[in-house]
Amino acid sequence: MAKGAAYRDVVCRYFSNPGEGNTQAVIEAAAARAKERGIGKVLVASCSGKTALTAVKVFSPDIRIIAVTHVTGFLRPNFQELSEENRQALIEKGVAVLTCQHAFGGVGRGIRKKLATYQVDEIMAYTLRTFGQGTKVAVEIAVMAADAGLVRTDEDVISMGGTASGADTALVIQPACSADFFDLKVKEIICKPVLF
Repeated sequence: MAKGAAYRDVVCRYFSNPGEGNTQAVIEAAAARAKERGIGKVLVASCSGKTALTAVKVFSPDIRIIAVTHVTGFLRPNFQELSEENRQALIEKGVAVLTCQHAFGGVGRGIRKKLATYQVDEIMAYTLRTFGQGTKVAVEIAVMAADAGLVRTDEDVISMGGTASGADTALVIQPACSADFFDLKVKEIICKPVLF
C-alpha cells in the first residue's frame, strides 16, 4: 500500500464452484500475487503430491514451496496418501514436505471419535469452513508450518488449500504457531469459491 493511502484495490478471483478443477487457476493467481508482494514462501496442501508438483511448474524457482500432507493414518491406520515416489520427486525439486498432526484435528478428533463430543479445535475448523473448506485448510496448514519452524510468524506467506483434492483457495497469511493461534492474520483473499 502506498504511504499515506487509506486503501488499495486488490483483485480477488471467485470461482463458481469448489474443487480440483480450479487448481491451475489458483496456482497461477497465487504465483502472480507472490511476485507482486515479494512473498518468498508458499504453502500447498497436497495429499498425493499432485498439487505441489503442479505448483513447482508455475512458481518462480526463487519461491520456497512447502507441501503439507495429510497426517499418516488420516484415511486408515498406518497409511500415508503421499507415495514415497512423489515425496522423493518433491524433495528432488527442492520442495519441503511437512507431514504432521493436523492443527484442527489431532487429539481433539480422537476425543470426538471415542467420546462423541466436539473439542475446540474442531469447532474452530467448522467456523473457518463458513468461508469454504479451502479457507480452513489454508489457515490450518499455515499453523502447522509455523509449528514445524518452516515459516516465520513475522513474515507473510501464501497458503493454498482445497476441497477434497486440488486447490480452490489461496490466501495471504501472517502465520502463527498453534499456541498463539489468534495472532494469525488472514491479510488477503487471492481466490476462493463462491459456492461450497
